[in-house]
This record gives sequence, C-alpha cells and structure tokens, in this order.
Amino acid sequence: MLYLAPILPEVIIGLAAIILMLVAAFARRGSVITHWGSIAALLAACVALIGAPQESGLVFGGMFAADGFAAFGKLIIFLSAAVAIVMAHGWFDRDFEHGGEYPVLILLSSVGAAVMVSATDLMMLYVGLELQSLSAYVLASYRRHDERSAEAGLKYFVLGGLASGILLYGISLLYGFTGTTLFSGISAAFAGESAGSFGLIFGLVFTLAGIAFKIAAVPFHMWTPDVYEGAPTPVTAFFASGPKIAAVLLGTRVCLEALGPATDAWRQIVIFAALASIVLGAVAAYGQTNIKRLLAYSSINNVGFALVGLAAGGQGGAQAVLFYSLVYVVMTLGAFLCVMRMRDVDGRPVESLASLSGLSQTRPLLALALAMFMFSLAGIPPLFGFWPKLMVFNAAVDAGLQLLALAAAALTVIGAYYYLKVVKIMYFDDPAEPFVRARAPVETALIAACAIFISPLGYLLIQPISRLAANAASVF
Repeated sequence: MLYLAPILPEVIIGLAAIILMLVAAFARRGSVITHWGSIAALLAACVALIGAPQESGLVFGGMFAADGFAAFGKLIIFLSAAVAIVMAHGWFDRDFEHGGEYPVLILLSSVGAAVMVSATDLMMLYVGLELQSLSAYVLASYRRHDERSAEAGLKYFVLGGLASGILLYGISLLYGFTGTTLFSGISAAFAGESAGSFGLIFGLVFTLAGIAFKIAAVPFHMWTPDVYEGAPTPVTAFFASGPKIAAVLLGTRVCLEALGPATDAWRQIVIFAALASIVLGAVAAYGQTNIKRLLAYSSINNVGFALVGLAAGGQGGAQAVLFYSLVYVVMTLGAFLCVMRMRDVDGRPVESLASLSGLSQTRPLLALALAMFMFSLAGIPPLFGFWPKLMVFNAAVDAGLQLLALAAAALTVIGAYYYLKVVKIMYFDDPAEPFVRARAPVETALIAACAIFISPLGYLLIQPISRLAANAASVF
C-alpha cells in the first residue's frame, strides 16, 4: 500500500470508474448512483491529494512524479471534472441521454489527465494522454442522435489521431537519439555533446507539435471551434478546463524538465505559438454568432497568455502558468455555467449571441455574472482575471523577454473587443425572448462562487495562491 500511496488519487478514481460502470449496467437507478458516486470519488481524490506528502518525488522507476506541481494540477482537474458532472445533471435528457456512462467517461478522462501532469517518461506521457483523449472522443459525440455532436466527435477523433501520430514520431526520434524515454535521460542528452543533433531537434519539434494540438495552440487549433460548438455544453466546459490545463502543465513539465538544456530551441516555438494564439483567438472571435464558438476562441486566446509564462521558463514561469491555469478554469467554468442557463420557453438550449439581447432587463443577476466573467477573461481590472495576466508578463520581463511581454500586453486590447461585445448585447440591445427560469440551486451556487472568486474579493487570495503555486513550481 505504501508503494501505491503516490498514486492514491488515481487509484480511487480508477476503481470508482470500474465499480460505477458495473453499477450503471445492473442497478435500477444506476444513473443517479453513478452521478453522485463519481462526484464523491473526485472529492475523495482531492482529499487524498491534499493529505498526501508532496516530497515523495519520482516513483515507478522514475516514470511518475508525485510532487507539488502535479498535485496542484490534479486538484484543478478533479474539481473541474466534478463541476462538469454537476452541470450534466440538469442538462441531459434524464430518460435517454443522462446514462451512467457519462460520469464514468469523465472519471476515466480525469485519470488520464492526472497521469499526464505526473508523467516524467515519454511512454507514461503517451499512455495518460491517450486515456484522456479516447474518453474525450466519446464524450464529444455523446449525443448520438445529434448531428453536430456526431460531427464534433468524428473531427476530434480524426485530428486527434493525426496529432497522436505526430507526437509518437517525435517520441521515437527522442528515444532513438538518446536511448531513453525518461525525462532525466533526455535532459542529459540535450546537455551533452549531442545537443546540436538534428535528430534531437526534430524530435523536440514533433513532440511539442503533438502537445500543442492538445493545448489547442495555433497552428494546431483547427479542431477547437467545431468540437466546442458540437459537443454537449457540459462536455465543452470540461474540455475547456480540466484536459486543457492538463495539456498545458504537461507541456510545461516537458519543456522545463526534459528539454531544459534546449531552452533556446523550444522557446522560439513557444513564443510563436503564444503570440499567434493571442492574435488568432482574438481576431477570429470577432464574427462569431455562437457563444460556444466564441468561448472556444477565447480558450485559444487565453492559452496564448499561459504560453507567455511558459516561454519565461524556470520556477517563475512555472509559477505564473499554475496561477494562470487556476484562475482561467474558474472564469471558464463560470461562463459555461451561465451558458447552461440559456434555454427557450420550451426548455431547449440556446447558443446564439442574439438571444442574449437585453438580458440585463430580463435576468439581471445572470447578466451581471456573465458580464463579470467576460470582463475577467479580458483581463480588465479590478476583476481577478487581470492578475494572472500581470503575473505572466512579469515572468517574461524577469526572463529578459521584454518585447514578448510588451507585445502580449498590447494584444490584450484586441481580445477585449469581443468580450465587450457580449456585454454590449446584454446591456444595450433591445430585449430578446426571455430565457426560461430553471430551478438549479447547485448550479446557481457554483455561478455565485465563481463570480465571487473572480471579483475584487479574489485579490484576498493572491498571496495564498501565489505561495501554493511557488511551492508547486519549486520542483524545477
């Protein structure tokens, strides 16, 4: 049991997924049991994560890291997965769609994401990434009789398979030229005489390209708008939070730990991806009429800012990425919880921006919450979304990347336009048909909690979160 202690959260969730799968198949009220059982398993994993010592270091022959960096990321992943399960309870058709397999798939995807942030070996990295991805492909096409959902799942599967091939090719090159799949061995090879090998550089490029697909960074973002729009809204919220952050933190560990001595090589790639993601995520969102597609481009834009922190490198860069990840997840989940409330009088989901017209007059509290999330995503003070952007800019400046920080700061103005557009529609346009008022006390409480977190009251948490992020980033 002591040997399993470093992976206790993964063990809890994995066993829960297997047990709840059997419950869903044989129990009369299987969907209700799996729903609440999955949430209980994720919360239990969070408790195990908080209570576990973070000094255990590398286990399983150096393939798996049970450290503070991984614990920070897993806490974000598990909590966002729990929120995604809560969101589904009032969204899917109870008699047909809300079966026991949905929370089980979320659990399996969460296990894969947890392995991703702890992986210190290329094969462990790939196993975790594929476990997360295979579950995600099914989740994207979860609504079997919805053409958009089926299209989203197919596009995600095909492009995800291509990205996996690219990643595997990069892994094979790194293994072929270093003789090891351990991050420590790869780092030693880049620091040694073979550092300038074309094989190693090509392996680095292809590996980062495969990871960039999972992050949805430009130019590997093409799947994101269609998948986010077509997938069920609770699934989209999960994609935009847990798995995305797992991929960002995976890329951070790979760059800082496995490719640390080759910083000059991968930093150029990360800087390009960061600036391109910020620009395209902002510009491409201008003409969007679907709120989920707009949030898809918002996620691409925000990934660009996280990559600015990664480009800074070192402990300061890792701390900025962790801080940004946490605040981004809260803002994004809050926005999608508001989108969940967009239903017409017949109870059908509505996703058009036009349906938000005059929302401040028909649903003032919902409009206020959504406006706060939009302003915070844009990084407008005094909302809390301003602070993580400032942190990544400071990290870039401290690393001597002043031009990158200035460029990223200037580009925030471009991205602010489409966030302000949503607020303008809600507060200045003539009222559209009002949304139906649903009784969802848990979702209302989650929206309120997210809104309070990103409000100016969130500044009270700057020091505690910064200390946690600094301790987690100290592994680099």
